[in-house]
Amino acid sequence: MYLCYVDESGTSDIPGTTSHFILAGLSVPIWHWRGVDRSVSTILSRYDLADQEFHTAWLLRSYHEQATIPDFQALTYAQRRAAATRERNAHLLKLQVCGKSSAYRQAKKTYAHSNAYIHLTLDERKALAGEIADCIAATGSARLFAECIDKLHFDPDRVGCTVDEQAFEQIVSRFEQYIKSTDEPGQDRKFGILVHDNNQTVAKHTQLMRRYHQRGTLWTTVDRIIETPLFVESGLTRMVQIADLCAYALRRYLENGETDLLGRIFTRAHRLQNRVVGVRHYTGANCTCEICRAHRPATQAQAAAAT
Repeated sequence: MYLCYVDESGTSDIPGTTSHFILAGLSVPIWHWRGVDRSVSTILSRYDLADQEFHTAWLLRSYHEQATIPDFQALTYAQRRAAATRERNAHLLKLQVCGKSSAYRQAKKTYAHSNAYIHLTLDERKALAGEIADCIAATGSARLFAECIDKLHFDPDRVGCTVDEQAFEQIVSRFEQYIKSTDEPGQDRKFGILVHDNNQTVAKHTQLMRRYHQRGTLWTTVDRIIETPLFVESGLTRMVQIADLCAYALRRYLENGETDLLGRIFTRAHRLQNRVVGVRHYTGANCTCEICRAHRPATQAQAAAAT
């Protein structure tokens, strides 16, 4: 049995607020998920985050109030938290007094999402994300699946579905085909379950999965992925948080050229004969990003390298 933990990064709306929408799934066999979970929890404990959810996008933001605190790096974690909280409360009070209600609501939201990490410097938070990415890379049984859609090149009318529908169909198809590829002669067939972050796509993905069980996807029949996706709160499972990091790393590479996290987690992209088949960048035909180069058949990749 294989578990595939699924999360997304970016907005699926066109145009939305991001150029790309990423749906990523990280598959691990059931006999390894506990070890991965334990390893990630151990890393978080070292950063005093044992009981906290880590959300990569909020973790890696710059917290401007830290720059206003003298010798912030020299303080203990408890001192850092106290000092940063004072700065944030003072900022919120100032916004209220000035009547800037919109800015106040946005600041309050930002502080709520990032409050767990205010005792860590940006360099420490980057190091934390890198350690978790290395943990993923070191898990040899893990397989990364992802559909990375450049919305500038996506036409819903031509494709016949929405951005998030295509992404989900691709993840389901690739995970299904991967499970089938693990069969060995004389052994029982293997199966899988999708475990998805609980968000607004719950109803849609449940309906889509029921349809795939009945009719298959465009690419494959679906008889190894059992049930509809199990939707869980991301704060309750480290594995969905890991999928969130993978989705974030892919989007930040494609939108901002950031290679550090991608270089670590991309080693787990599902491959067949040295070609990446588990991760695809849906974009223009002439894209030369690392994902597209790794996804092309060998002959196309060689021709592109020669030009």
